[in-house]
Amino acid sequence: MAKINKRRRKLIVQFIEYMIAGGAYFWSGYLAFAFLYGDSANHWPSLHWNLWWSTIISNVFGWTVNFLLQRYWVFKNPHLKGKLAKVTGRYLFITLVDFLLNYIILYALKQVGITPYIGQFISSGFFTVWNYFWYRFWVFPERIPAPRHPARKHIRPHHLR
Repeated sequence: MAKINKRRRKLIVQFIEYMIAGGAYFWSGYLAFAFLYGDSANHWPSLHWNLWWSTIISNVFGWTVNFLLQRYWVFKNPHLKGKLAKVTGRYLFITLVDFLLNYIILYALKQVGITPYIGQFISSGFFTVWNYFWYRFWVFPERIPAPRHPARKHIRPHHLR
């Protein structure tokens, strides 16, 4: 069997951690959704909220779990230290895009007769691949480049010349 080099091994471990963290995100959000949305056919307690609010609240809960696991476990790296605002801003942006896409997917599937409970599983397949690339290369990259500034010449104030 071919020996796995160090870089490939690191990527494999990272992807496994990503899947575990994604599972924690999915199941925490899914259980919150089931509790908030519910329907009369279910035999567990629920609040019977509408699809919109159930989706928002359960996603906020899952996103919080996901951010903490992705940032501090899966994509941990010392180059992101001190860049929490930038990383968080990027995470929030992609998360809002994800939310809108997820709602559209759930709504469309519900229109064709697929329950949102099953729709969550369907959409999670898409987001597993979609988010891995966004997180790895943009949200939590190996390095965040420094902002580019035009070359500035140091000009001494007139009174000091």
